[in-house]
Amino acid sequence: MKDVLIIGASGGIGSALVQAHQARGDRVVGLSRSGDGFDVTDPDSVAHHLGRLAGPFDQVIVASGALEIGGGTPEKTIRAVRKDAMMDQFALNAVGPALVLAQAHRLLRKDRRAVFAILSARVGSIGDNRLGGWISYRSAKAAVNQIVHTAAIELSRSHSQSICVALHPGTVATPFTQSYLGRHPAVPAEEAAQNLIGVMDGLTPAQTGGFFDWAGSEVPW
Repeated sequence: MKDVLIIGASGGIGSALVQAHQARGDRVVGLSRSGDGFDVTDPDSVAHHLGRLAGPFDQVIVASGALEIGGGTPEKTIRAVRKDAMMDQFALNAVGPALVLAQAHRLLRKDRRAVFAILSARVGSIGDNRLGGWISYRSAKAAVNQIVHTAAIELSRSHSQSICVALHPGTVATPFTQSYLGRHPAVPAEEAAQNLIGVMDGLTPAQTGGFFDWAGSEVPW
């Protein structure tokens, strides 16, 4: 039995992760904006909600995030970039996870293996980008990958058995992606959750700071 904290617990993947962990007999604490008023972009909200948790946890998963925010859709070209839309993407998909990571030293167990995972996206990979477009979302995910990598280095100094990683869940059939699936194959959220849990179960401290997909393969930066 593990103690698991899931941020973004009411979303498609987040709620599936909650159910999957509970089915394994894990003790799960879930936080979300709709259910708890937890605003990952607000430092005061993050400090308030995380400060109330007893912890420590064997696993912390940040499953919050969005592709469309405030009606803003992914840009098809750099010519469509708008400041407010880009700032919204960075606030939710990069700054928010960083605010949670800032408390990882307190949230994670120090006496045994512990995992801190943030859901990223393959489109955040600079090396894998062959199509262009989606400037703001891509850039925010690339930023969170750097945040994870940097935090992993720092966290390993105090938590020698910690594993801090960015995970790409694959294309998942949720309200988050329904307008963008097209001809891309997608898996149900329940299957994606099982895939992610399998990857997290198999990671070792030597892999901390990495970026992995739903099958456990390393994704290029």
